[in-house]
Amino acid sequence: MISIRPIAGADEESRCAGMMAATDPWVTLSRGYDQCLSSIRNREREVYVAADAAAVRGLIILSMTGAFAGYIQTICVDAEWRGAGLGTQLLDWAEERIFRRWPNVFLCVSSFNGRARALYERRGYELVGELRDYLVDGYSELLMRKTIGPLQGFVPKQ
Repeated sequence: MISIRPIAGADEESRCAGMMAATDPWVTLSRGYDQCLSSIRNREREVYVAADAAAVRGLIILSMTGAFAGYIQTICVDAEWRGAGLGTQLLDWAEERIFRRWPNVFLCVSSFNGRARALYERRGYELVGELRDYLVDGYSELLMRKTIGPLQGFVPKQ
């Protein structure tokens, strides 16, 4: 059984950075282990892992402040667990977390990552912008949004 909880300690941080650095989209984006680890250790973000009794199987990084509060910065699933619904489980969990506080969920998906984009579109995300050559030359980052309403009048849940 998979549970989602806050990341716990340097060993889990290292495991997650290795998981990210070894797979796309981070490989194509030239994000190595050190950059992935730095992203995980950013104290301005909330970092959660999806784990079973044996190991960490995935992670999600959220930004809950700033202009795009409710931004999913990273979803990463261990290569051996892809296609098993863990990405969807992480996305569901993040949406629940974000929609308690904000009426919008934002994320970016790389233009070459068609599988992830298809998941987001099936889940109700809409393309709201394209950032051409934003991270690497030749690819775009596609800004997507899922909403339950405008900021005006939204009341956060306790």
